Amino acid sequence: MSDIVVVASKIKKYVKEKSQMSTSANALVVLSDIVKSVCDKAIVNAQADGRKTVMDRDIPAGGPSQ
Repeated sequence: MSDIVVVASKIKKYVKEKSQMSTSANALVVLSDIVKSVCDKAIVNAQADGRKTVMDRDIPAGGPSQ
Protein backbone atom coordinates (compact mmCIF):
# COMPACT_ATOMS: atom_id res chain seq x y z
CA MET A 1 0.00 0.00 0.00
CA SER A 2 1.16 3.49 -0.87
CA ASP A 3 1.82 6.13 1.78
CA ILE A 4 -1.29 8.14 2.63
CA VAL A 5 -0.49 11.86 2.51
CA VAL A 6 -4.00 13.14 3.15
CA VAL A 7 -5.53 13.31 6.61
CA ALA A 8 -7.92 10.37 6.46
CA SER A 9 -10.15 11.57 9.30
CA LYS A 10 -10.56 14.99 7.68
CA ILE A 11 -11.43 13.52 4.27
CA LYS A 12 -13.89 11.05 5.81
CA LYS A 13 -15.51 13.82 7.86
CA TYR A 14 -15.80 16.11 4.82
CA VAL A 15 -17.40 13.41 2.66
CA LYS A 16 -19.76 12.38 5.47
CA GLU A 17 -20.88 15.97 6.15
CA LYS A 18 -21.23 16.79 2.46
CA SER A 19 -23.06 13.64 1.38
CA GLN A 20 -23.79 11.31 4.32
CA MET A 21 -21.57 8.77 2.53
CA SER A 22 -18.62 6.75 3.82
CA THR A 23 -15.11 6.81 2.34
CA SER A 24 -13.23 3.62 1.49
CA ALA A 25 -9.55 3.11 2.29
CA ASN A 26 -8.84 2.76 -1.43
CA ALA A 27 -10.32 6.21 -2.05
CA LEU A 28 -7.74 7.65 0.35
CA VAL A 29 -4.93 5.94 -1.59
CA VAL A 30 -6.19 7.43 -4.87
CA LEU A 31 -6.58 10.90 -3.32
CA SER A 32 -3.04 10.64 -1.94
CA ASP A 33 -1.73 9.72 -5.38
CA ILE A 34 -3.48 12.77 -6.84
CA VAL A 35 -1.99 15.04 -4.16
CA LYS A 36 1.50 13.62 -4.79
CA SER A 37 1.12 14.14 -8.55
CA VAL A 38 0.05 17.77 -8.06
CA CYS A 39 2.98 18.30 -5.68
CA ASP A 40 5.41 16.78 -8.19
CA LYS A 41 4.21 19.20 -10.88
CA ALA A 42 4.43 22.14 -8.46
CA ILE A 43 8.01 21.16 -7.57
CA VAL A 44 8.97 21.12 -11.24
CA ASN A 45 7.36 24.54 -11.73
CA ALA A 46 9.19 26.03 -8.74
CA GLN A 47 12.51 24.59 -9.90
CA ALA A 48 11.92 25.96 -13.40
CA ASP A 49 11.42 29.37 -11.82
CA GLY A 50 14.74 29.02 -9.94
CA ARG A 51 13.14 28.80 -6.50
CA LYS A 52 13.53 26.39 -3.60
CA THR A 53 10.06 27.14 -2.30
CA VAL A 54 6.85 25.73 -3.77
CA MET A 55 4.26 28.49 -3.92
CA ASP A 56 0.56 28.58 -4.70
CA ARG A 57 1.31 29.78 -8.22
CA ASP A 58 3.26 26.56 -8.88
CA ILE A 59 0.22 24.37 -8.33
CA PRO A 60 -1.56 23.48 -11.59
CA ALA A 61 -4.98 25.14 -11.61
CA GLY A 62 -6.77 22.11 -13.01
CA GLY A 63 -5.17 19.58 -10.70
CA PRO A 64 -3.18 16.53 -11.75
CA SER A 65 -4.31 16.46 -15.39
CA GLN A 66 -2.41 19.64 -16.27
